Amino acid sequence: MTTALPLTPDYDAWPVESRINRVESTPRLVTIHWSDGVVSRYHSIWLRENAADDTTVNPATRERILDLSTLPAWPEIAHAEIDNSGALCVDFVPEDRRLRFHPGWLRAHDYDNAYGDNACEDEAPLVPVTTWRGGPGSAPDSLDASGLLDTSPGTEAEEAILAPALESLLGKGLVRLHNLPTEPGSLQTIARRIGPLRPTNFGELFDVRAKPDPDSNAYTAIALPPHVDLPTREYQPGLQCLHCLENSVAGGEAVMLDGFAVAEALRQYHPEAYTTLTRARWRFANTSRSTDYVWHAPMIRLDACGELLEVRIADFLRGPLQTPFEEVEPAYEALMALQRLLRDPSFAIRFSYQPGDLVIFDNRRLLHARDAFEGDSGHRWLQGCYLERDEVRSRYRMIQRVRRQRRLPAGATG
Repeated sequence: MTTALPLTPDYDAWPVESRINRVESTPRLVTIHWSDGVVSRYHSIWLRENAADDTTVNPATRERILDLSTLPAWPEIAHAEIDNSGALCVDFVPEDRRLRFHPGWLRAHDYDNAYGDNACEDEAPLVPVTTWRGGPGSAPDSLDASGLLDTSPGTEAEEAILAPALESLLGKGLVRLHNLPTEPGSLQTIARRIGPLRPTNFGELFDVRAKPDPDSNAYTAIALPPHVDLPTREYQPGLQCLHCLENSVAGGEAVMLDGFAVAEALRQYHPEAYTTLTRARWRFANTSRSTDYVWHAPMIRLDACGELLEVRIADFLRGPLQTPFEEVEPAYEALMALQRLLRDPSFAIRFSYQPGDLVIFDNRRLLHARDAFEGDSGHRWLQGCYLERDEVRSRYRMIQRVRRQRRLPAGATG
């Protein structure tokens, strides 16, 4: 009789694509030899903390309940072997406890072979990130989303529309969906297929159209330069959705630029300016009649590996620069080098909104702009909302989890 594979310390599915062929152990280390030739090492304390038994995780929530400091001593390995299900079995002392580990989960979390040249990365991107330039004739990835709201959440029909849209969003920072409803407020329902909305002082859902007594340049007919939204916040929204309900005006073309491509060009051609903009903290301010948001941050933010993490660019929302006296002129020189690149048409994608179009973009990477339009030539009405990057990543991980579950043999667990 074959023993079932053990549970994992999460709710995900982990197909076993490589078997454990051989196991070696020392008191503080297990070495696994996989069927595809890979060799992985796991520390005893790491294994003990990541077990899936009910002394380690709450079986109802899969959240950890073990406090390592309450163990009688550092957990060590008395014996390790492969059981008849193919799982790793480890006997821990001084607890005198045998714990089993799912081979698919172990391989997916193989930290011994996960780093190398990218040793500061915690996790590989869900989708490869590619920077892009625009230029004449270029357009965003565009997908037919007709019927999205007729699909049931979590079904393959919904996945067929959402998965490629999320892949474009994660990889290129931008996607355009066509043939969606044009009823006011339908954006909320559409966006919630990805995740919860982030409310701001503009509301959970906001209207982008010219109006009297505007509290933002977006609510006028004037041109808007390339910018991100709400750089005035400590944590600017990760995603923005703009849904076209009406558009019959002359002008008003949308403009999108990959801020990462612009930053990379700045690093290549003006390295001193690039370094300055990763260091100098600018004042971003939105001081309206009823709110007063201010935050100080660099225009280009890097991660622990020195790679691009976000851009924070919006000329019309910059307050007076507050920086050491000797840094003022270098900061403005760097700013102007960036501004010249932002005017380069080779970076820009230009397109017109059609009713039923929804553009979703990474607000901490993409810069968006708008040509002026003639307010009395027709009607232009977009509705917008914000979400977080986390919501796209979570939604895409759930799609990937379901796909992995489909690959599991009937009756398999974990």
